[in-house]
Amino acid sequence: MTKPNEGLCRFRVGPGGRLTGQLRVPGDKSISHRAVMLAALAEGTTDIRGLLEGEDVLATLAAFRALGINARGSTHGRLVIEGRGLQGLRAPLEPFYLGNSGTAMRLLCGLLAGQRFDSVLTGDASLSRRPMRRVTEPLLRMGARVATSATGTAPLHIKGGQVLHGLHYEMPVASAQVKSCLLLAGLYAKGETCVIESVLSRDHTERMLTAFGYEIGCRTGRVCLHGGGRLCAMPLLVIPADISSAAFFLVGASIAPGSDLYLTEVGLNPTRTGVIAILKRMGADIEVLDKRWIAGEPVADLRVRYAALHGTHITPEMVPAAIDEFPALFVAAACAEGETLLQGAEELRVKESDRIAAMAAGLQALGVTAEPQVDGIRIIGGTLHGGRIDAHGDHRIAMAFAMAALRADAEIVIDDCSNVATSFPNFVELATRAGLGIRAEIADA
Repeated sequence: MTKPNEGLCRFRVGPGGRLTGQLRVPGDKSISHRAVMLAALAEGTTDIRGLLEGEDVLATLAAFRALGINARGSTHGRLVIEGRGLQGLRAPLEPFYLGNSGTAMRLLCGLLAGQRFDSVLTGDASLSRRPMRRVTEPLLRMGARVATSATGTAPLHIKGGQVLHGLHYEMPVASAQVKSCLLLAGLYAKGETCVIESVLSRDHTERMLTAFGYEIGCRTGRVCLHGGGRLCAMPLLVIPADISSAAFFLVGASIAPGSDLYLTEVGLNPTRTGVIAILKRMGADIEVLDKRWIAGEPVADLRVRYAALHGTHITPEMVPAAIDEFPALFVAAACAEGETLLQGAEELRVKESDRIAAMAAGLQALGVTAEPQVDGIRIIGGTLHGGRIDAHGDHRIAMAFAMAALRADAEIVIDDCSNVATSFPNFVELATRAGLGIRAEIADA
């Protein structure tokens, strides 16, 4: 799977404005990845609706097509997958290229560790800098053979034909990707695999395994399964709107006077709602309406209106439920009165970029006091000026600073935005519809 050509993109965002109307952001990225994977491993045909058609999920889909899975689509969020069962995958003809997707690489590493054939996982420059020993070391304890680079990064070389054994693993740091990797490896292991967490991470894998008929045991802080079972296809699997994508609009409407915005069918998995809880602590006006369930996941419509925000202290136990939303939350903090202090978020240092350093530099460029800490950041709210931002190829940083323009006194130019397509391919279209003065352009090489 060869690396695609990458174009350079920048955003130009005019100052001021407000967000109004009604939007449905794209399908949840985390759930979309897992839907493709488990539907491929199930017996029978699964009809998926609402799939995120961003580059990260498409990389996962391409990987399973290379593993012999017949998948029709995806068009307009619909994908029909003919599963081949847990033992039905075939050997790929070449290494997998997974672009910028850490989720795809870490989850596939666990799944492929239990196959009969060898495989190699590669990614772009950003993904190739991200730490992978957090998944490879427990896999080695299960009997897998996985080799990384000398620094513990991709490419990952996975030796097939190994006998895996169940593992009881206490997570040193909360991570849904590590937990999911081990559970997927556990499907192929002899005996019981258990993952123990002191701080709960998102539980989409557990919910979806249950939805596909696999028996798992869950209690607070512990999830277990026995290898050797089977997954049964779901006739229809509907994916909720992604709260991580909705977060940018929640922040934008909260900081822009006159805003009144509805976001529909947003997934409200309790392990993912930290962004709402933190914004409400800061004084945000967010209503949760029409709570219901879609494919085992709680969803609701959200109404968010402008409110005068104030700073807050975000403590370590609050971090896992908002780990992907902090770039947007940092913008909210920059527009709030007083100080916001985040602690216990060192995980942000090893995302698509060092999000603490990159966000601090960007906020400083706009005239905001932002002091990076080893495990967090201190932000003093104030006036935002225009300026030029380097998104460092990080989709969430690019979208966060686009929303910051709603409170800026001049244009904000954001460079290196191409990777927005990994998680939110129609971001510019929806943001424009809601009232943001944004345009994308091809940057000079």
